[in-house]
Amino acid sequence: MAAAVILDPDNIPQGMNDSKKLTRKRREALYPLIMEVAHIGVGTATVEEIDQHNILQATLFAMQRAVADLPVRADHALIDGNRLPKLICPASTVIKGDNISLSIAAASIIAKVERDFLMDKLGRIYPEYGWDRNAGYGTRQHSEALSLVGPSRFHRKSFAPIGKLISQGITIRD
Repeated sequence: MAAAVILDPDNIPQGMNDSKKLTRKRREALYPLIMEVAHIGVGTATVEEIDQHNILQATLFAMQRAVADLPVRADHALIDGNRLPKLICPASTVIKGDNISLSIAAASIIAKVERDFLMDKLGRIYPEYGWDRNAGYGTRQHSEALSLVGPSRFHRKSFAPIGKLISQGITIRD
């Protein structure tokens, strides 16, 4: 999940910061404020793209899609990190950009809230994995569920524990 945000410099929501430094409650409070005043694009990559290419390349695909999803064309994109995706506009990387740029901070908030919404939805569909509580991170409950019911189509086959289960003959659930 990636987001691109173009902020209006005269209407910036207060309290934005690197999404990792904010509580879920604070991110969710900022989300509608950002959505109301900014141009937003959101992009995703599929599990298949992660498995076929790798997580970094899939992240770059998601960034491309987020910028392409903007309702207006960006003059210049600031990309958090040190890798530039192929974009439809000029771009620069900014290491630790979510600490430096308000647009990058806003994008990190939007992306994380969108990801949380997706994990909540998957948690309702597949409650045994606890995705609504663990956001896909490898908790004990998640590992136990994988052993008991196997992986779903939303699990990355390239992730070693999933690959091991598949090699043992455990089938992937719909």
